[in-house]
Amino acid sequence: MSQSPSLQAVGLHKRYGDVTALDDFSLDCAPGSIHGLLGPNGAGKSTAVRALTTLIDVDSGTARVAGYAVRTESRRVRERIGLVGQGTAVDDILGGTQNLVMFGRLFGLSKTQAVSRAGELMAAFDLIEAADRPVSGYSGGMRRRLDICASLILSPAVLFLDEPTTGLDPRGRNEVWRTIRRIAADGTTVLLTTQYLDEADQLADSISVMKAGHVVRTGTPVELKKQLGSDRIVVTVSDAADLPRVTASVHSHSTPEIDSAARTVTIEAPSGTAALLATVRALDEAGIEPEDLVLRRPTLDEVFLALTSQEATS
Repeated sequence: MSQSPSLQAVGLHKRYGDVTALDDFSLDCAPGSIHGLLGPNGAGKSTAVRALTTLIDVDSGTARVAGYAVRTESRRVRERIGLVGQGTAVDDILGGTQNLVMFGRLFGLSKTQAVSRAGELMAAFDLIEAADRPVSGYSGGMRRRLDICASLILSPAVLFLDEPTTGLDPRGRNEVWRTIRRIAADGTTVLLTTQYLDEADQLADSISVMKAGHVVRTGTPVELKKQLGSDRIVVTVSDAADLPRVTASVHSHSTPEIDSAARTVTIEAPSGTAALLATVRALDEAGIEPEDLVLRRPTLDEVFLALTSQEATS
């Protein structure tokens, strides 16, 4: 028996004057999953997050988050969600634990409860050694993890992360990625908006690609890549004069693509690694030793560009 979505939007519309920010926006997120929301600048990602977190009202459409209707049960929704926006929310002067205790008190916890919860979160996300250090001395990754901890004080059913790793170096991004994976593994549903396609590829169980205020395609990273086309084998030779021999020796269901300048032959490979092995054998039998031979799969970058090739209008 399938579970009801932790987050569901159906036909959301939002206009600001003559600008359409959301245009029939729909979305489903399974419980305990990480769902990536991708799109170019102006596609409506942040507007969608603000609508689903009750920060703005939409003109029409329905949405439910953690079982509650966003438009008519907004207080209930806010009790069951966490939100990490693009800007930092913590105080630079206070220490990490002091920040979390402050947020806990703002969220209605008693002092004892706030101190206890702050300690749990600082330990859980490897911040305990910096617990009493002013946040101004934290690295970018540590600061972002503390932001996420603040959003987890009330153990939300759904966590919204709006561009959580913008501006972080690779080490900081990896720290945040580990944190996000742990949150989802503990059962919290995560909606992640990002412009880093490798981030979505690494983290997301499913992805929705937005353009001009609506979702144009949804699927797992693997499904989206498969929709773009099959795997390809790229054979590179050291001498362009060998390209015709490569083309004659390999087997392909379609005409190989020859690039004389790059000294490559590209072959469609719907059977993936099996086609790669067959190509290796064929080249060996023909006495051709390639300079390079690679099985190239479609990338999420290519999917994104294919689905958002026309400039977004919102």
